[in-house]
Amino acid sequence: MAVIVAGKVYVDPAERDAFVAGHGEVVAQGRARPGCLDLSISPDPVEPGRVNIFEYWESREALDTFRANAPVPSGSVEIEEAQVLKHDIARTGPPFD
Repeated sequence: MAVIVAGKVYVDPAERDAFVAGHGEVVAQGRARPGCLDLSISPDPVEPGRVNIFEYWESREALDTFRANAPVPSGSVEIEEAQVLKHDIARTGPPFD
């Protein structure tokens, strides 16, 4: 069963770009892993301190394997608030059917 991890975290707006840049290697290594369908940690275009998190994995096992060996983000930006959830996907299809 596919898994999506998605949500948002909030950091000090002055440190948001450093937070995103500090996760560059995490994103690059995650995307290169077997079972990773997509991974993105990106700045929100509307809220200055918000960072959007999106991970799409073929299976929980693929996600767990990556997490067990994932690189540590560079830098030390404090997360002020996090609203990120893991979703088990039972069905996938076109977005507007």
